[in-house]
Amino acid sequence: MRPANHVQREARYNALLDAGARCIAEHGYMATRTADICLIAQMSAGNLFHYFPSKQALLLALIAREGQQIQQEMEHLLQEQQPLEALMGFLLHLCQLAEDPHYTGLALEIAALSHRDPQVCKLARHNDLLLREGLAALVRQANDLGLVRPGLCAEQIANWLAVMIDGLFARVAVDPQFAPQTQGPVLQELALHLLQGNRT
Repeated sequence: MRPANHVQREARYNALLDAGARCIAEHGYMATRTADICLIAQMSAGNLFHYFPSKQALLLALIAREGQQIQQEMEHLLQEQQPLEALMGFLLHLCQLAEDPHYTGLALEIAALSHRDPQVCKLARHNDLLLREGLAALVRQANDLGLVRPGLCAEQIANWLAVMIDGLFARVAVDPQFAPQTQGPVLQELALHLLQGNRT
């Protein structure tokens, strides 16, 4: 059992990250002020700078936390008995996340910052690699079970699945009429066609 003070520190740390994520998603990284983060987190500036010496440090911690979540999600999916069903469920989960304007806004802001900030770029690329490696592993599992077309290159398929996922969030950003959750079955069908072709 962890000491109470450790649990409290972890709760404060995550509360500040959550507040930072909300501010960056709503206002953009450049327009976000540390005072705004403190206001939402209901903490003092001293608390904020105790955990994060700068706004950039908080952003990098956000991206690192996302990487941990991706890794945990991929590990969970790879333990499922039916890899194809696990992949289809994951795609639906992403459609649900895309409905959240804070999640989508933060993801797109990080993507934009990756072109200007080498540290953001490094972490974002690491997260992308975790996702693609996990997807490739699922494809290999499905191939071993005879669930996909033989001879597929798992890494290449994973790259195209990642393209579809990126496109999902980009479409949400530019088309207010696009409802990702209602498009989940279409995304699944496209992924299945990529994996199985015209197989019936």
